[in-house]
Amino acid sequence: MYRIESLAEINKAGYSNAVKLASLSLENFERLARLNLNTAKSALAGSAANARAIAGVKDVSTLLALNAQLTEAGVESVLGYSRGVYGIESEAQSEFSALAEKAWAAYAKEVAAWVDQASKSAPAGSEAAVNVFKSTVAATTAAIDQFSKASKGVAHFADASVRAATANAASIAKVAAGYRKAA
Repeated sequence: MYRIESLAEINKAGYSNAVKLASLSLENFERLARLNLNTAKSALAGSAANARAIAGVKDVSTLLALNAQLTEAGVESVLGYSRGVYGIESEAQSEFSALAEKAWAAYAKEVAAWVDQASKSAPAGSEAAVNVFKSTVAATTAAIDQFSKASKGVAHFADASVRAATANAASIAKVAAGYRKAA
């Protein structure tokens, strides 16, 4: 006889994982909202300071120097915000992946136990069908493991690419600021 308790455990684990997923989603949304609020406050304060600085300009050369300074500060601010968003996204992706891997491992273990229990109580002559079912479960598990490994590789590559692009943008902004100051 099939163990109904096993199916109930799988359902409980699924519910628990759904609650964890919702909690992670809300925590990361809260972090992103906090970053956006802090960025908005900073932008407002910066705009007020910039307006005062522009109002105090007396000649063209001072205006050009101030323009270069404000442009550099703006680029640095955008890069800082981008790094913050990317950091939150990267951490969230890691947390979601860890939860998914843990959930899949637990689910696969429960399904394997259920299949073993079901095969013990299968009627005589159904060994071939049970073996096909077992091999299907094993193949599915192996496929999902391979997909998970490939996803990690893609995420690692994307992370390295974004970090390189951010570093490149920051260095370009510094070089451009140096050229403006020299001119």
